[in-house]
Amino acid sequence: MNDSRLLETAQLLSKALTPGDLDHTLGRITAAAVEVLPMVAYASITILHSDGTLSTVAPTDLLLMPVDAAQYELREGPCYYAATETAHVVAPDLANDARFPRYAKVAISSGIRAQAGVRIFDAPKSQGALNLYSQEVGAFEDFESLSELFAHQAAMAISYAQEIDNLEQAIHTRGTIGQAVGIVMERYNLNDERAFAFLTRLSQDNNVKLRRVAEEIVKELDQRGR
Repeated sequence: MNDSRLLETAQLLSKALTPGDLDHTLGRITAAAVEVLPMVAYASITILHSDGTLSTVAPTDLLLMPVDAAQYELREGPCYYAATETAHVVAPDLANDARFPRYAKVAISSGIRAQAGVRIFDAPKSQGALNLYSQEVGAFEDFESLSELFAHQAAMAISYAQEIDNLEQAIHTRGTIGQAVGIVMERYNLNDERAFAFLTRLSQDNNVKLRRVAEEIVKELDQRGR
């Protein structure tokens, strides 16, 4: 991969991977993969959850859902290994790849001849891989530099999107707890410190997160007001 091609791809990715919320960002990553990367017909993202289960998000075509599911069920295939074991898996000719004898039949029956899996994020509770599918034998043979660039850009976009989601959640949580404190202050004639302590005690005694306790109190007041 020459320097001019990498520079061109970097410029395209900087436009294509503009992060928003997390769902939007994941969708832009797979769409950009098909748009920017050579010989990529379809793309999806595999998420490995903390309980060991695997799921597919942001597929560019619904035909990938059974294809990805087959990899999870058979425990073989580039997207399975990229999500669970290694950061980079390339299969330029699935029909003659001895690593994936069972999965290859499923892929070929769906018109997929070559495939690559690239790890794009590792988080405390999940990790994920970008799955790239081609209808051309020989795709992804010269792919290392470009895939590393794409994975780096995608990881930054995801990290930024997660920060946005976490910030929005924090703002929402803070606002809800503040509402609940106000309700308790008025209902029981308490100051703000005692009202917050009351909510904390409810949370501890019932083994429920403070956010959830606050949401229930606010919800109860809303229902009474209807």
